[in-house]
Amino acid sequence: MKKNILFIINPISGGISKLNFPLLADRYLDKNHFNARYLFSERIGHAHILAAENVKNDTDIIVAVGGDGTINEIASALVGTNKTMGIIPCGSGNGLARALKIPLGHKQAVSRLNKIHATCIDSGLFNNKCFFNMAGIGFDAHISKRFADDVTRGLKGYVRTTFTEINQYRSQNYKISIDGKLFERDAFMISIANSSQFGNNAHISPFASVSDGLLDVCIIKPFPMYHFPVMGFHMFSKTAHRSRFVEIIQGREIKIIRNDAGAVHLDGEPQLMGADLEIEIRPLSLTILT
Repeated sequence: MKKNILFIINPISGGISKLNFPLLADRYLDKNHFNARYLFSERIGHAHILAAENVKNDTDIIVAVGGDGTINEIASALVGTNKTMGIIPCGSGNGLARALKIPLGHKQAVSRLNKIHATCIDSGLFNNKCFFNMAGIGFDAHISKRFADDVTRGLKGYVRTTFTEINQYRSQNYKISIDGKLFERDAFMISIANSSQFGNNAHISPFASVSDGLLDVCIIKPFPMYHFPVMGFHMFSKTAHRSRFVEIIQGREIKIIRNDAGAVHLDGEPQLMGADLEIEIRPLSLTILT
C-alpha cells in the first residue's frame, strides 16, 4: 500500500526560498510508494501545529523541510507516536541531518526517502520541552537569542553574531548533578549533546550518539580569547574532547542550577527558562527515515 506523506516546509529557514520545493519533490518522489501533500508554515510554532493536526489522521510520514528548529517543532509533535519523520535539510547548520548522514542536496534527500529506511533515535527533555540534536546554556544560548533577531540567516549571519558578542560575554557558575553525582563548574557554556555536532560539522562531542540512551554534558570552561581559533579547530577536526577547556560527562538525568533565569536553546532556538533546569533522555522515542 502507498504511504501518505506530508511535507511541512519552512519557507524562510536557512535564508533560501523554498516556494518551488513541491515541484522538485514531486519530480523525485516515487509515486509507487507515496501519496504526497505539501504545507507551508507561516510563523514560529506553526510547523508544530500542522504536525500535531496530522498525527490524528491517516498521514504515515511527516517530513520537515527546514533546519534544526523546524525539525524540533515537528518532531516534538511526533515523539512517542506511531508516525515516522523525514528530514529535508534546509537550515543554517543542519546538525541533526548531518549526524544522521542525510544528504544536504534536496534532490538527493528526497530520493533517499524512497528507500523508506526507518530507525529510532533518542530525544531529550529540557524542563519538559523536547530537543533532538543539541540544547545548551551559556554563550551558545546567548548567541541563539541574538541570532533569532538577526535578519541575516545562514552561516554568515551566525558567524557575524558570534564575533560581535564573544568579547562581551562573561562565564557563569553552575551547580550540576549528573545521575546523582555533583559537580560545580565555572563555564563559558554547557551543551547537552544528543548528536555530536551543533551543525556545519562543528563537533562539540565527537563520540555522542543519537541512539545510545545517553546525553553528553559538554562543559566548556572559561578560556582566553586568543585561544578561540584553537577551540574552533578542535570542533571542526572532531577533537574537542582533547581540549583542556572541554569536559564531557555522559548521563541520563541532569540537573543544573545557575545564578539567574535566562536564555537556553533547544536545537538552536532560544527559550527563556528559570535558574533551575532539569534534563533527561527518552531513549529511542522518535522514528525517523535516514
